[in-house]
Amino acid sequence: MKDISKLRTIEDYNFKGKKVLIRVDFNVPLNHNRQITDDTRIRESIPTIQKVLNDGASVILMSHLGRPKGGYEQDYSLTPIVPVLSKLLNKNVIFTRDLFGEKTKKVASELKSGDVVLLENLRFYPTEENPNDDFAKDLASLADCYVNDAFATAHRNHTSTAYITKYFPKNKFSGLLLANEIKNLNVVMYDAKPPFTAIIGGAKVSSKIGIIKNLINKVDNIIIGGGMAFTFIKALGGKVGNSLIEDDYLQSAKDMVQEMMLKGVNLYLPTDAIISEGFSELAKYGECEIDKIPDEMMGLDIGKRSRRRFAEIINKSNTILWNGPMGVFEMERFKQGTKAMAISVAGATISGSYSLIGGGDSVAAINEYNLADQISYVSTGGGAMLEYIEGRELPGVTALMK
Repeated sequence: MKDISKLRTIEDYNFKGKKVLIRVDFNVPLNHNRQITDDTRIRESIPTIQKVLNDGASVILMSHLGRPKGGYEQDYSLTPIVPVLSKLLNKNVIFTRDLFGEKTKKVASELKSGDVVLLENLRFYPTEENPNDDFAKDLASLADCYVNDAFATAHRNHTSTAYITKYFPKNKFSGLLLANEIKNLNVVMYDAKPPFTAIIGGAKVSSKIGIIKNLINKVDNIIIGGGMAFTFIKALGGKVGNSLIEDDYLQSAKDMVQEMMLKGVNLYLPTDAIISEGFSELAKYGECEIDKIPDEMMGLDIGKRSRRRFAEIINKSNTILWNGPMGVFEMERFKQGTKAMAISVAGATISGSYSLIGGGDSVAAINEYNLADQISYVSTGGGAMLEYIEGRELPGVTALMK
């Protein structure tokens, strides 16, 4: 998706007098009292909503929340969004409890410039995830224009993210957030300034094979940490004790190492690990060479030497992509590797490097250490970002360009 010249953004149009249907991503975390614990995704939608309102339009917002089983479930209602959104927009947000009842149609038909409506959770309707014409038509009939600003769901071929666009052949647009995501991902995918270093962590090799294979053709250095490192270490003949291993992917790991060697990509695996007798902060723990872990121990973070070595590589890089933690950073004892990466990436960025971070755990780590404003771009789209880096087509973006 290198050429996005056909992607019209909301900045290319004046929505005065129009009713605008905006697909946002309000899939936010809630506590047991159904209070929002992190309103980042709502705040990120505000610039797009505000631009459309400032043009003199009315706005109809649609989103999903969680994974309801195909019918109304109170736990997944979007009602907790209303007060938070109203406060952020500084105006009352109208909420409709169904998508196509008489109330929704009446509210949509009577909208005035500046009004904002939030529809109930799209996934209460099975036809959101299994698109059909009737559902798409009913949604489309509410508005004159369509905007997709939900990058995090752009890899889903759902009614509200892709299928609906055929009913807005000339009036479909990208929101500011979605356009910004694509623009920044294209920097690392197509315009990276060398040396380009990718830091790939997380638990499993199986979930990152596509990413690593695609990046081999683009990067100068690949740093691998997290649980997935142990599959690579075992594939290269190391002893990893009781560490997390995907035996079915040992050959894949060997093949990727071979391909990196053939293409001149530098692979940096951890040389030492923080080890423990169990997945617990209370278990006996220590530090050792990563390829000599005793049978009864498991590796849960990268060691001090690996942190220093990885920091050196990062500091010499002009472009940095980071996805996935270096260890079990939710536990105090095993978070130092991930913390060291966060500080190193922020430091390199301050010195002039371009950095992009994505994936829930990496973003959580950056936020925990208050470093988000020292990173060039923090992506909101976990699965969508990973699929884009793998080189896959994102239906929600492609549909806007047809």
